[in-house]
Amino acid sequence: MNKETKEKTCTFFVSDYHFEMISLPYINKKLEGNEEIIILTENDLEDTIKTLLSKMNFKEERKEKILSINWKNDDFTKFKEIKKDVENQNKVTIFIKGKENYIRNVNKNIENWVKNNSNIKVVDCYDIEEIGSNMDEVMASYKRILSTSGEKEIEKL
Repeated sequence: MNKETKEKTCTFFVSDYHFEMISLPYINKKLEGNEEIIILTENDLEDTIKTLLSKMNFKEERKEKILSINWKNDDFTKFKEIKKDVENQNKVTIFIKGKENYIRNVNKNIENWVKNNSNIKVVDCYDIEEIGSNMDEVMASYKRILSTSGEKEIEKL
């Protein structure tokens, strides 16, 4: 994705539950601001998010709002949602969760669809087991990192 046109954030996860634990506080905050959330994922997260939310102390209406996000592996439908959100000038946060190759390909597709749209924010979510010792290299192309404590500027070493 073109760094000049999009705000870039990354995060790293060890499991689907870990990804959800990192992203949920951030997603919750974005939903409070009436932003759209789209999760592009290589694998279906519907069961894990239901399990996780059942153990969390959120109000029922908040849980329902989070569950109304499409947590399935359904890229085609989600790309249509992104296109509609862009046309309607909605603020959208897009999580792209998966292997490095999947993240790269989805970012290319998004870049083609939403050229120069400042209402789009992308969070690339990498599988830490795949990235391994290349974490610093991956982080070098991002301005921010998302963790359980929120979004932080990446300080250049």
